[in-house]
Amino acid sequence: MRLFAALVPPPEAVADLEEFLTPRRAAADFRWAPAEQFHVTLAFVADAAESRADEWLERLPEALEPVPVVRVRLAGPVAFPDPARARVLATGVDAEDEAAGAEPVLPRLARRTRTAAVRSGLEVDGQRFRPHLTIARMRRPTEVSDWVRLLDTYEGPWWPADRVAVVASHLGEGPRGRPRHETVAEVPVGT
Repeated sequence: MRLFAALVPPPEAVADLEEFLTPRRAAADFRWAPAEQFHVTLAFVADAAESRADEWLERLPEALEPVPVVRVRLAGPVAFPDPARARVLATGVDAEDEAAGAEPVLPRLARRTRTAAVRSGLEVDGQRFRPHLTIARMRRPTEVSDWVRLLDTYEGPWWPADRVAVVASHLGEGPRGRPRHETVAEVPVGT
């Protein structure tokens, strides 16, 4: 199984971002992410045995219980690896963290989600966590500075990050050969 754990924005946040992007999409020949697949990945597992995935789902509630619920929003630009030769264009994610000096909540949420996966015997993608929501992919490295400046003006509505979705990604089974996403569990955050 190919799985990821993610924050999934509520319909109003998706609609707001879609309203911002829709009139601008025709200006670039990017592979735009479909709105129904918008998510903020916390942990990615490329190949999970079903028994290990079940164990991860059992561990997640306890792992996420100590993490406080904070409000988040999509805001600002992200380009990977950088704006001069981007392969991915994304929005950033802001969080209203609970206390100055404490570990920021989103990295803590990602760390606890990943740790639960590793303790379940799963191999997690080890890339550094940078909260973002992918809006487009490029076929080849592309200069996207104009898009970065445009996305710098975007701030979506706030919503509570109160649950983590665990999603199975079925490659090539969606429209136009895209992955089909299937939510297999939603795990509450906090007590």
